[in-house]
Amino acid sequence: MGFRSLGDGGIDTTTASGELIFNVFASLAQFERRLIAERTKAGLQSARARGRLGGRKPISPSDPRVQTAKKMHADKSMSVAEICKTLRISRPTQYRYVAMK
Repeated sequence: MGFRSLGDGGIDTTTASGELIFNVFASLAQFERRLIAERTKAGLQSARARGRLGGRKPISPSDPRVQTAKKMHADKSMSVAEICKTLRISRPTQYRYVAMK
């Protein structure tokens, strides 16, 4: 069983040379992926050494958006879906805001 590309014409793993080419391409792709991972890790380590942290800044419970979401939820006049639509936030975000202390 092998792979034969009808559109590209040059890839046919049913032959020895086609299988070799396919394996070379697969090895190059894996090599490139590992290089990207190594560079990413090195960049993150370098940033941490300079005192930088990744990710978004945490949202404070005193943030106006959180306070508004809590008030709307406590009011019970709107459904969660309506609150989410009004505030343009997702349902998980709404529940995360309500759970904040």
